[in-house]
Amino acid sequence: MAISFKLFPLLLLFSLGSIASTTVFTINNQCTYTVWPGILSGNGPNLGGGGFSLQSGQSIRLQAQPGWSGRLWARTGCNFDPSGNGTCLTGNCGGSLNCVGGGETPVTLAEFTLASGSTDKDFYDVSLVDGYNVGMGVKAIGGIGDCQYAGCVADLNDDCPKELSVTDSNSHSVVACKSACAAFNTAEFCCTGDHSTPQTCSPTQYSTLFKNACPTAYSYAYDDASSTCTCSGSNYLITFCPTDRDH
Repeated sequence: MAISFKLFPLLLLFSLGSIASTTVFTINNQCTYTVWPGILSGNGPNLGGGGFSLQSGQSIRLQAQPGWSGRLWARTGCNFDPSGNGTCLTGNCGGSLNCVGGGETPVTLAEFTLASGSTDKDFYDVSLVDGYNVGMGVKAIGGIGDCQYAGCVADLNDDCPKELSVTDSNSHSVVACKSACAAFNTAEFCCTGDHSTPQTCSPTQYSTLFKNACPTAYSYAYDDASSTCTCSGSNYLITFCPTDRDH
């Protein structure tokens, strides 16, 4: 199942320092294991080629033009051959190191729409609407405005209900936690049909569990009020496996 696509028109990758108005994304892996970030934009080339390896303790800096929108997630348990073909336990995207299309759910997502000529604000969030696989935080650096921290510091795999759990067939450990929509595919959990508006789609016991654990992350489709963040003129630090000290 591919991730639903929410926010996004365009992106270009530039060398650092080439254009003063670009936004710098610093992607930092604080997990104790390697992750393979996947990046997807709506138009044009994907940042970082769409995917790469990031070992524990490593970070990388990438830049995007004004008006860029896109999403980023961590893939785990990947095995790629020298040509970049392979698969991952979670977040797999087309069987390629450089993502082809969206990732497979469940994954934790960071989503961005950067300021353009029509708006002076960036919009960003961390979303659990498509489930959870790895803790993630987004911190605005040097911006003006609310510039809230967005993210999920808690390890939801530890407390994932059995009916939502995704396990590794070899180790039998929980590697991801599904959304209730993916698990049950009902209008109530998916915010579709008679539940397709903010007035008719309310939090459920599962989205409330996610929200209580990660109050600054999206927990269901209409969780906008406490989960969409804004900032102007900022760069962003995106951290996999953040801690409370990273806020």
